[in-house]
Amino acid sequence: MMHRRRLGMALAALAVAPGAYAETPPESTFDRVRRTHMVRIGVVGGQAPYSVRDLASGEWRGFIPAFGRDLAKALDANVAFVETNWGNAVLDLQADKIDIFSGLNPTPQRALAIDFTHPLFNNLFTLIARPGFRPATWDDLNAPSVRIALEIGTSYDQVISESCPNASFLRLKSNNEATLAVQAGKADCQVIVALLALSALKRNPGIGTLVLPRPLFTATTNAGLRREPDKTWRDFVDNWINWNRGLGRMRRMVIDSLGLVGIIEADIPPEVSF
Repeated sequence: MMHRRRLGMALAALAVAPGAYAETPPESTFDRVRRTHMVRIGVVGGQAPYSVRDLASGEWRGFIPAFGRDLAKALDANVAFVETNWGNAVLDLQADKIDIFSGLNPTPQRALAIDFTHPLFNNLFTLIARPGFRPATWDDLNAPSVRIALEIGTSYDQVISESCPNASFLRLKSNNEATLAVQAGKADCQVIVALLALSALKRNPGIGTLVLPRPLFTATTNAGLRREPDKTWRDFVDNWINWNRGLGRMRRMVIDSLGLVGIIEADIPPEVSF
């Protein structure tokens, strides 16, 4: 009788053992930020007005750092800037190296891997075209004789590859390299978003001209977040974005950051609206 009782107790213990050893759910991004008072902001070097590091002071400037500091202030937190690039930003979010990257177009391919916030602002796909090359439409680029330089892994790499499959592409590691390819005569144009195109041409007007082919391709710029079951972090950032966009502060931070490369509001083409 005693043997049966002990056996029953052992079986009962086994029945509850799996629950006793269940894994503790991982800490959410929002809970970790509130606990540590630290937000890890992804930044890209040498990409004014998005983000650029001052060589003398080491301070990060541009609208991505401006967004990051304002977001951290709303959370009563500090900021840790973590350098990445456009091609690796999604991977760094997935690997829990950064908490947010405020400079991504929400393409369907990226949305398979990470979450996106509400739009931060609107952006426009444009060309930096060599002197004498002024295509009126995107269809004008769809020929083997047209050499297009761009940064690999960007949203415009995906869009233009689909829109102009017959063009000759020169895919490079950075936007700066693609700009140099146009300057050196290795490419007829560079596909790039309007903010970076304006900055590059302001620094070196001799590269070529800004061209806005028709139809206008407008994409939103959003913040990317690591995908996790708890959506509190995404909800909080969306609330912060909606509040600041409603007050016009997101637009103001973008325009102020254009001042890093000497661009004022009057220099912005009317087709480029934030």
